[in-house]
Amino acid sequence: MSEGSVLSRKSDEGVSIAAVTGAATTLNGSQTAAVPGSEIHGQRGQAGKARSGSGVRGRSVALSMLPWVAGVLFLALWQLRLFHWIFSLESYQLPVPSAIAASIQENANMLFRYAMYSGTEMLGGFLLGSLLGAMAAAGASFFPTSGRAAVTVLSALNAVPIVALAPIMNNWFGDGIWSRIAVVTVITMATMAVSLFKGLTSIQPQYSDLLSGLAASRMQFFWKLRLPHAMPSLFAGLKINMSTSIIGAIVGEFFIASQGLGYLLSDQIRLANMPLAWSCIVIAAGLGIVLYEAVVLAEKRLTPWNRARTDH
Repeated sequence: MSEGSVLSRKSDEGVSIAAVTGAATTLNGSQTAAVPGSEIHGQRGQAGKARSGSGVRGRSVALSMLPWVAGVLFLALWQLRLFHWIFSLESYQLPVPSAIAASIQENANMLFRYAMYSGTEMLGGFLLGSLLGAMAAAGASFFPTSGRAAVTVLSALNAVPIVALAPIMNNWFGDGIWSRIAVVTVITMATMAVSLFKGLTSIQPQYSDLLSGLAASRMQFFWKLRLPHAMPSLFAGLKINMSTSIIGAIVGEFFIASQGLGYLLSDQIRLANMPLAWSCIVIAAGLGIVLYEAVVLAEKRLTPWNRARTDH
């Protein structure tokens, strides 16, 4: 047996002895320092936890990159005209991403101006509708029995189609910006009322019994218990309303408007200028995503307890 193999065998035996007896042993068998077995196992446990933690972080990074990879792959297949081949479409029917990007660059000033107009309609209706819905839910929570019936009646507004609501609002408020704000207000008010009322009234009995034992007033019930408990429901309603407000604003501009992305979209479709029409769709989608993420960021800042619970 060679000298190298003998040393390697002694080294393995030394590590094995140390693992079993808890003593570190040199190659010649002399004991230099006693190491408790529990410390060795503890070090191995920490190393295992470190490897496990790095593995979890690696999977987390991979999962966070997955939507970006999927998006890039989708755009690449679109640019290569895969969808044209599948659905038998011509380029004038479905412009490729490079043509849409060129159209956005050529009409940047006009698209920005119209996006700000549509964004004003979105935010105005979103804030007004969410505020009115929140006030209705808060008032109904003080009288849960009759309030539930009132919120149910209010939720019927969600069943009204936007294409039927928009002409009515144009008739009431004219062809200005307020008619689209009114459309967005109506379609967002009911959603907020239903979502927030559920959060305000779904209180666990032990918390209500605790405040009742402390002789809390109705207002103290609302501010100390109901409203903090309903914050996740409040932001759930806001996120739904932010997504639907862009639909209300764009569809409202289809009927009577002289500005806005919806007006430009319908006008360019009639003119068969599809790259600019698709530019309006891309800008509207981007505007909706940015405002939605703003609501998500506000939720994380204002309800950290809910973030810790939902991040898992």
